[in-house]
Amino acid sequence: MSTKQILMDVAEKLSPDASLADAIYELEFRQAVEEGIASLDAGKRIPLEEARQRIPQWISKYSSPKRP
Repeated sequence: MSTKQILMDVAEKLSPDASLADAIYELEFRQAVEEGIASLDAGKRIPLEEARQRIPQWISKYSSPKRP
């Protein structure tokens, strides 16, 4: 999928009242997921305990933007 197609896909899935911050969040999340899948496909894995320790960092990094 091209970058333009990804942008259009994300834009189509956003609610009509979505903010630019919402769109950026969705794009960053999608990129992170795609990078994770690519790492797994390349055989790059981390032990379960290390993943559990990283979860709080991932949550804070990719938490949904707060709406006013």
